[in-house]
Amino acid sequence: MLNQDQCWEALERRDRNADGKFYVGVLSTGIYCRPSCPSRRALPKNIRFYATPKEAERDGLRACLRCRPLELARDPAAEKIQELCRYVEAHPDDPHDLADLAARAGLSRFHLQRSFKAAVGLTPKQYVEACRMRKLKQSLRASKDVAEAVYDAGFGSSSRVYERADTRLGMTPNQYRQGGRGVAISYATAESPVGLMMIGATDRGLCFVQFGDDEQELLAALRREYPAAGIAAMTTPHPAEFRNWIAALTNHLAGNQPKLELPLDIQATAFQMRVWNYLQSIPYGEVQSYGEVAAGIGKPSAIRAVARACATNTVALAIPCHRVIRGTGELGGYRWGLARKRALIDLERAKRAAAG
Repeated sequence: MLNQDQCWEALERRDRNADGKFYVGVLSTGIYCRPSCPSRRALPKNIRFYATPKEAERDGLRACLRCRPLELARDPAAEKIQELCRYVEAHPDDPHDLADLAARAGLSRFHLQRSFKAAVGLTPKQYVEACRMRKLKQSLRASKDVAEAVYDAGFGSSSRVYERADTRLGMTPNQYRQGGRGVAISYATAESPVGLMMIGATDRGLCFVQFGDDEQELLAALRREYPAAGIAAMTTPHPAEFRNWIAALTNHLAGNQPKLELPLDIQATAFQMRVWNYLQSIPYGEVQSYGEVAAGIGKPSAIRAVARACATNTVALAIPCHRVIRGTGELGGYRWGLARKRALIDLERAKRAAAG
């Protein structure tokens, strides 16, 4: 149990030695801070003390973007994980097996695997491959042929790249080199509670889920996103798999399917993948700030980069970027309009409250 008198004394002194020992919640602003936070002091009636960030978050509070209290509550291995990420990014073509990475971080293989996944959202192996794929994408444009780019990116053979192309490139290396030429995308539209929704898919999964006011506007957006692909309307009746994807999205919007697990065929950098994986972990009906997402992926200073990753999301709902708002409580940006973002958040909160 927290000693309330000691907490008040530490708060009055803005005592840095108390940082991490307890957290100060401000009910009127909906945030929680370090005791030493330099922000303007709230009225005593609006202040609560919490032993952990999770206790504050259970009361609906978000981490302060000024004093960043979540940095105090991170896994002790988080700094080592960040250093390891920077090393892998700088040396994507090195072997990087789990034993070597664990030795470099000074952790056991088990601890590294668990801590890395918690901090980054990917396993060490997945992160290494994501970094190699990023280098491969760069090399495919500059190299004289695919084989040269494959080996330059650290892959032992081109067959390994083609095995992973459908989940990392969204197309084969040669197709990517040619700007997506030869990729077939089918699309269909459906009405939703927040306007017309267009769904685009390859034979591997969804590559486009966006909202708009009319079909021509959405089709133009799809063509801008994939200018070299073959784009055609979905034949009717729609294939069973495509009907299932549409049903899952519409059920999700209706609040009948809170968890979406759909196959995606999208292109992403290693950083985008970290952000998007984290967004998929935000519970239905909840929101987090850009700062909380940045802290959640182990990069608390990358708030603007997180916002850019949200803005480049091409598959609404499947990657729920609408659940990320500003630390002030303002909605922030949303590529399909703030009215839709507010409607989606309100809809999810209402359904969650009704179910609870």
